[in-house]
Amino acid sequence: MRAKVIQVDPEHPDPAAIHQAAGLLKRGGLVAFPTETVYGLGANLEDPQAIQELYQVKERPFEKQFTLHIADPALIENHGVQVSPLAKRLISRFWPGPLTLVLGRPDGSTLGFRMPRHPVALALLKEAGVPVVAPSANRSGHRPPRAAQEVLEDLADKIDLILDSGPTPVGVESTVLDLSGDSPKILRRGAMAEEIEQALAGGDR
Repeated sequence: MRAKVIQVDPEHPDPAAIHQAAGLLKRGGLVAFPTETVYGLGANLEDPQAIQELYQVKERPFEKQFTLHIADPALIENHGVQVSPLAKRLISRFWPGPLTLVLGRPDGSTLGFRMPRHPVALALLKEAGVPVVAPSANRSGHRPPRAAQEVLEDLADKIDLILDSGPTPVGVESTVLDLSGDSPKILRRGAMAEEIEQALAGGDR
């Protein structure tokens, strides 16, 4: 079945459209939505079947984790991770924005978090009320989509819904910073990488 596409205003998304997309997420559907970087493909972390389907649609190895997208930094504490003073400073400075933080748990596992800077993404995450993972809305190895049409070309018959709010403002994936070890480590240089590196070099520890 071809994915349904709903046009939404990037600054003032229609609450009815957001409600429909959030309902799909809660019921285990896969929903593509815009962030400031690229389009993400959302799934409910609490639904094992939805997560398995997300791996299959992405054609992604099961050992690679997905990043949790949140609308409120306070929600990080619900996932048992250790939030260092450095993490708190970076969150205060760069969120919402194109920075993904990988944080450690006491058991040695890790989890990535991002708070996107896009009204549609934030509205959807708030309305869903469930933890949402959202890798880029493309098959692994393909270019991350900067527009809904690119999502359609790659995943049209594999997902349920696309919220189309036009081209993404940044068009480059987020920078991924691992704070789970003894020292910060950039795993992927993306948007605002230089500013983030400068913040680290300037004494943010």
